[in-house]
Amino acid sequence: MALTACSREAPEDAIRAQVVALQTAIEHRSASDVADVLDEDFIGPQNMDRRAARQMAAVLMLRHQRIGVLTGPVDVTLQGEDRATVRTRAALTGGDGSALLPDSAQAWRIESGWRLRDGVWRITSLTWTPALQ
Repeated sequence: MALTACSREAPEDAIRAQVVALQTAIEHRSASDVADVLDEDFIGPQNMDRRAARQMAAVLMLRHQRIGVLTGPVDVTLQGEDRATVRTRAALTGGDGSALLPDSAQAWRIESGWRLRDGVWRITSLTWTPALQ
């Protein structure tokens, strides 16, 4: 029984793995893989739903041939067994890696809500604000 408990991935590690999956989806310019990390009840800024978030990702990916994601430390705060809040800072790079997206040279504070559904952690909410204000 102790081996079974040790073999399960800790919730924080599972969430961090999903953050990496989202970063990889963005860098591989896959809007559908971005949407896979979003919960079916996802809500973003200005009431953006999962479909609108996927469309926004697709537009950015069409505009930029190469996209990189630079992130800071990922802070995971669990809220019970099936909810969490994740805070980090990030910047997107485009082209040769020297241009920041969007056109302003700002890093972003990102806060996301997460839910464990059917054994998979997914983003339920997402906000981002300029980190340099």
